[in-house]
Amino acid sequence: MRELWEETGLSVTVGGWVGSVTRPASHGVYEIHDYACQVRSGVLRAGDDASDACWADAAILATLPLTEMLLDTLAEWDQLPRS
Repeated sequence: MRELWEETGLSVTVGGWVGSVTRPASHGVYEIHDYACQVRSGVLRAGDDASDACWADAAILATLPLTEMLLDTLAEWDQLPRS
């Protein structure tokens, strides 16, 4: 909840676990655990480590530059936006 607030300006209720991935880092790997969340309040904004933030439906998502394997992973987890 704290991390989402700092990075997005959104207050959320954390739901069930969705999945985990590991990504290479300069000193080992990042282990990332994703959970379904419900927005309670706030206005979406980019945190200090991002240039932009937006809500994306399937059409918008298809136009964005994404991290390698993100679409495949979201599809595997059944977490892609529904058009």
